[in-house]
Amino acid sequence: MSALALKSREDEYLEENQIDEQAQEDALEEQVQGKFIVGQAPDILTEVYQQDTNIVVWQRDSDAALQQAIDAFLSEKDGYKRNMAITPELALDTIHKALGNTDDVLPLSQNIAELVEMFCCLFDLERAGLRLTILDSAMCPRFHVDRVPCRLVTTYKGVATQWLPHSLINRSALGVRAVKDTRDQSGLYQSQEDIQQLTEGDVALLKGELWPGNENAGLVHRSPTVEIGEKRLLLTLDFLD
Repeated sequence: MSALALKSREDEYLEENQIDEQAQEDALEEQVQGKFIVGQAPDILTEVYQQDTNIVVWQRDSDAALQQAIDAFLSEKDGYKRNMAITPELALDTIHKALGNTDDVLPLSQNIAELVEMFCCLFDLERAGLRLTILDSAMCPRFHVDRVPCRLVTTYKGVATQWLPHSLINRSALGVRAVKDTRDQSGLYQSQEDIQQLTEGDVALLKGELWPGNENAGLVHRSPTVEIGEKRLLLTLDFLD
């Protein structure tokens, strides 16, 4: 989606929001704090079009079938990493084949396909860039921003993404490495308590630097430390068109 198209969708959202603001408040149980929004319903993700928001989190509930499928996939695959361009129409078949095409991982395939459909619908995309990875270490251990319009992130298993609220960071310190701890960045934030963390299963939309009007406001985030012997199953979706 082009910057112009994104801006048009954002304007449409704002207009609808003004017309039906009270109905929206009644429909969504959400917490709004600065530049992040958290809610328990999937339609919370539409809030990404708010101009003053750079992360939206859907705190979803899991179910036994999905958890069993995740555990089955992790037990069958070691060091799995797959990148692909995917369309909503072919999402389930494509993903299920990529995951092994077995019945025990079908609920995971279905869940990922649903997220692909939601992501493409939300941003009017014909296809998305999908990355599914099993990690045993931090993929991006330093705080950074992404040069993308928006990225969907969910950790199906294990410790999840860490991030910093926009109002609490000194962006001029991005990229500065502390002397004693390579995971901390001197002057970027004031306290360890400033660091927020997603929960296993959360679905988050992270605005990047290429979202129209979001220059110097992309979400600052990093991968968490994965303890020895633990695994992390991470899914990301990106714009391709």
